[in-house]
Amino acid sequence: MAQKATKSLAAANTRRLNQTLTATVAIHLFYWLLRALLFRSSYTRKSLLLYLLFSTPQLLINFIFERQSRPTALADGSVKRAGEDLEAKGLTEYMWDVTYWTYGCILLVSLLGDWAWLFWGIVPVYSAYAAWTTYTGMRGGFTDAAGVPQPGASKRQQKMEKRGGQKVQYR
Repeated sequence: MAQKATKSLAAANTRRLNQTLTATVAIHLFYWLLRALLFRSSYTRKSLLLYLLFSTPQLLINFIFERQSRPTALADGSVKRAGEDLEAKGLTEYMWDVTYWTYGCILLVSLLGDWAWLFWGIVPVYSAYAAWTTYTGMRGGFTDAAGVPQPGASKRQQKMEKRGGQKVQYR
């Protein structure tokens, strides 16, 4: 039972990374096969440049996940390092969003053509929106409803809110 959390994190990371690697290879092969077999006449240097430009962030993210989150084991089978948690909130979550969105865009481009790369433009727009809402929240001190007396409350209620709310009396 020693290191149970480490072993379970290592198993979860290995499973998720293997699934991601399989999905990445399958989706990129699907793109290349359709381009080579069906849409050969419409394939140009511009298409290759767009593919490299828009798929590179996803491939770099996969590489980062592999380097940081792939567990390492010792010769006796014990886990030396479980790796970073792939279910973490924040940047890791955003990186998964970019990965999945790129998968969708590659599939759309495979079926519809190069103009579907326009859908990938939603990623920077979402990033700007998330950064702006974070900035305005920090600028305001995150005081939307916490600690601010309600304007329609009586003076007594405002004083109690200012002191920290109602106190519970024990007998």
